[in-house]
Amino acid sequence: MKFEFSAGTVVYRYRGGRRMFLFLKRQEGWLDAPKGHIEKGENALEAAIRETREEAGLRVEPDPDFRRRIEYWFVRDGERIKKSVTFFLAKPGAGARIKVSQEHVGYEWLDMDAAMRKISFADQREALVAADSFISRREAVDRVNSEYRRLPGRGAGWKLSRRFVPGDGPVDAEVMIIGQAPGAKEDQTGKPFVGVSGRLLDKLIERAGLRRDDVYITSVVQFFPPRNRAPTPAEVSMCMPFLERQVRIIRPKIIVTVGNFPSQAVAGIGSVLKSHGTVMKSERFGCYVFITLHPAAAVRMKKHLPVIEGDFTRLARVLKDIVRKGV
Repeated sequence: MKFEFSAGTVVYRYRGGRRMFLFLKRQEGWLDAPKGHIEKGENALEAAIRETREEAGLRVEPDPDFRRRIEYWFVRDGERIKKSVTFFLAKPGAGARIKVSQEHVGYEWLDMDAAMRKISFADQREALVAADSFISRREAVDRVNSEYRRLPGRGAGWKLSRRFVPGDGPVDAEVMIIGQAPGAKEDQTGKPFVGVSGRLLDKLIERAGLRRDDVYITSVVQFFPPRNRAPTPAEVSMCMPFLERQVRIIRPKIIVTVGNFPSQAVAGIGSVLKSHGTVMKSERFGCYVFITLHPAAAVRMKKHLPVIEGDFTRLARVLKDIVRKGV
């Protein structure tokens, strides 16, 4: 048995308000996305960028948060081969022109309905459905964030930072991690959990059998409270509706609250030290909630490190039941 690895892109644009997807016409008569073999020394993303340029004449910068793998079997010269293709998502710049390679006989831009009728293979359709859903969620989250970042101009007596720190990660993530609020480092960089606590969180995420790229990470309040103070009830009241809208769009299967503040705001838990490592169903958010300590607690007090490590080890088992089995 032989294995082959390829990468490509789901390319889309808008025409007349409709979302259109690019398909290349193969000589065999079926439609395909720009894709090809991952060459020696390349990773999947690099191969996808190169193949999109070579097969469609497009220079693209794929969305770093969308990645879908499909697998299928085919026979070549009597040998059965298992093919693995990783797809990324890309929107070319305005005015970009298609120039197909010699192995193709043309191209088509198709909307979702037409594409689902014309493409030949079930795994292609599954990848396209995932891409279409991801784009819709990304655009919906962007609209919420655009409104959210204007909040300082509307909040009377605003005392938080005016620099918005949005969530980070795939907008179709099955796991969402929610902290209290950005710190000074996050306020400077515009990304959540990037300091010492963030580096520990990365290791804890790996302990749970995930990568940071798999998880959507955000905060209850997405503006920095000066001097790292806790947000006030009034500030939470202003910000919480935006978090709820983000959760409804992303639709995680489980939310991990790190620390007392988010556990209280999201799950009504008063003491993380008493409730850490527990999982409950949240009707408010329509998913499960897993309670644990904030990584900063383990950074400040080493005695908390085994506790939070144990929680994330248990989280791996919880994820197996909830995410993978759909419990």
